[in-house]
Formats: sequence, C-alpha cells, structure tokens
Amino acid sequence: MTKSQTLAYLAEKTDLSKAQVGRVLEELASLAYKEAKNGFTVPGVGKLVLVNRKARMGRNPATGETIQIPAKTVVKFRIAKICKESVLSA
Repeated sequence: MTKSQTLAYLAEKTDLSKAQVGRVLEELASLAYKEAKNGFTVPGVGKLVLVNRKARMGRNPATGETIQIPAKTVVKFRIAKICKESVLSA
C-alpha cells in the first residue's frame, strides 16, 4: 500500500481530510524518531527498540578479505504478537 493509498483509506475511515491524516502520520513518525531511544510503541503493531550489536568478524565480498566489524547500536522494530498472529493466520 502506498502512502497516498494509506492517507485516502484513513481519511475515508476517520472523516478527516487527507491533509489532516498526513499531518497526524508525520507527527507520529516525528515522535517515534525522538522517542525511539526510550522504546516507542505503536499499539497493536509493534515497538521501536535500540539493540547493541557485538563486534564480529566479517568478509569483504569483493576481495574475500576478513575484516573486523565494530560494535554498534541499531534501531529494530519488534512486531507485536497480535499483529504477527493476525498477519500469519490470514
């Protein structure tokens, strides 16, 4: 589903204009970016969390050379159990 299709669907279901729905989604995304470091939950969908990755050995695919990949923090999205069950059972 594209962004415009999502906006049209939500506008129809909520009796709001597409512009209003667009602003709500933009603010939700902005809030998620700001709060991701504390864990941000979208009820019924999932949660943004920070995960620490350990340093590890990797391989340069072009040369086959072994390289050291440093430890880093990444953002992951954990799907809510109800969402996973709903999607996989359909």
